[in-house]
Amino acid sequence: MMISSFFRKINHWQKTYQLIIGIFITVIILEYSTPPPYVFGYLYIGAVVPASLRLNRRATIWVTGMAILLTLLNLFIPGMEPITPIALTNRMITVIALLVTGWLSDRLQQYEKAIMQQRMQIAAQSQLAQVREDFVSTLTHDLKTPLLGAIETLNALQNEQFGKVTVNMSRAISIMIRSHEMTLQLVATLMDVYRNDTEGLKLNLCPVEIVTVAEEAIIHLTPLASARQVHIRLGCGDSDFRQAHWVNADVLQLQRVFSNLIANAVNHSLRGSKVQVMITAKNDYCLVQVLDEGEGINPKELPQLFERFYQGQSARSARGTGLGLYLCRQIIEAHNGKIWAESRTPRGAIFSFRLPLHSG
Repeated sequence: MMISSFFRKINHWQKTYQLIIGIFITVIILEYSTPPPYVFGYLYIGAVVPASLRLNRRATIWVTGMAILLTLLNLFIPGMEPITPIALTNRMITVIALLVTGWLSDRLQQYEKAIMQQRMQIAAQSQLAQVREDFVSTLTHDLKTPLLGAIETLNALQNEQFGKVTVNMSRAISIMIRSHEMTLQLVATLMDVYRNDTEGLKLNLCPVEIVTVAEEAIIHLTPLASARQVHIRLGCGDSDFRQAHWVNADVLQLQRVFSNLIANAVNHSLRGSKVQVMITAKNDYCLVQVLDEGEGINPKELPQLFERFYQGQSARSARGTGLGLYLCRQIIEAHNGKIWAESRTPRGAIFSFRLPLHSG
């Protein structure tokens, strides 16, 4: 097939050269059989155009140059009449027309090549994106299926469906279940991060009472905090009473931000310490702060802390995959908000984000 394609190209080039030579012979006969005031050099354009469309750039330049040379040469050959200003002007106009045609043809050829390359790149990128999407989907499915099966089996063991379970065995099973659930959550986070990067984060926005979302996240994380002997406290600024703060947000995505930040604080807190979640209204935005009493953050690592897969040198930054905080950043920025982190004095860290207050 490649050989037949090669011979087709050669045949195509031969026909093009035959056409160009035929046009040149016709114009030469017309030019050199008439006096110089009669200009037929414009007809060389009929050779320049097919050269630019069917041949390479070098051939187009060669054809254009030959057409210009023959047009000017007719002033001196056959030399039957003297060169007049009108004849010279007509020839120069023809030369300019040939130059412009050659230049435009060359530009057209370059544009067509650039467009073809862009189309090939777009097609390759589209194909690569599809392969990547299929790979991630298959990988996610293949990882989730055995994890879900393992969790169900461990739950059955803990419920003594396969026989009596001792206290020590129950503790070990609980640890295994938690480990599998964390891995399952990591797989889901990886898939979400990938889709957000490729397709953009799609939000279902509505007025949300943000304190309620924080309370639900704290309830969900209470077992984790109890296991690590960490107390979670929710506060509304300087007030001892619960206050309502409304924002325009996607409830599920906002809950993921709270869950990630609070779980991060709990996992990095010392046993017997506390994690504080502070929610306050500041002017036209709502400020949320998650404070822990664990290890601080190296100031040099703060700018990269919310980058994808970032793992710093400190013990705190080295834990985890670096996806949770990146996902939080994706969600908050999609809500037109801002997220950042800072170290506490004398120890601990503060993870903060702010969202515009609902103006309804």
